[in-house]
Amino acid sequence: MQAIKLYNFPRSGHAHRVELMLSLLQLPTELIFVDLAKGAHKQADFLTLNPFGQVPVIDDQGVVLADSNAILVYLALKYGEGRWLPTDPVGAAKVQRWLSVAAGPIAFGPGRARLITVFGALYNAQEVIAYAHSWLKVIDQELGATPYLASGEPTIADIAAYSYIAHAPEGNVSLDDYPNIRAWLTRVEALPGFVGMPRTVAGLQTTA
Repeated sequence: MQAIKLYNFPRSGHAHRVELMLSLLQLPTELIFVDLAKGAHKQADFLTLNPFGQVPVIDDQGVVLADSNAILVYLALKYGEGRWLPTDPVGAAKVQRWLSVAAGPIAFGPGRARLITVFGALYNAQEVIAYAHSWLKVIDQELGATPYLASGEPTIADIAAYSYIAHAPEGNVSLDDYPNIRAWLTRVEALPGFVGMPRTVAGLQTTA
């Protein structure tokens, strides 16, 4: 098959979750760098792909899709061979719950904390870090009962949640108090085809 084009920015956790899913599915991928620092995502040619001016975007042989969680759903349904996204009502709802958490609390907690240290975003660090920990405590408790977020097997819920939680220390959000989360990260990283997001030496992250 032809390579799926992934318009990405390597340090974007939203883009990484799609890159990770493509790799786990062993799909040929052409990475197309979008230079966010130079505003490439706001240029007319990119806005024809995603009018919201955000990465990631994929082009799968003419099927152009934006929004990382929407792309995960598409990839799972088209290429997942029945894995990654349950089709039963309860299983699908459990995955959707975690996609919402990834788009909300995880993005606004660990994700936003990392924006402060890595990209210089002007948020209140103390408030953002406290918000991140309030949710990580809940996630850690839930992972005490199941190896993966939505079921006993990995789903796109885990892929959506992984990147910003794994890189939380870059935003001065320590994972030391969350043994279940750390064990879950290890399980995700052991999946065949796993690819990581480049680490930035920032915050509590002292090695790349």
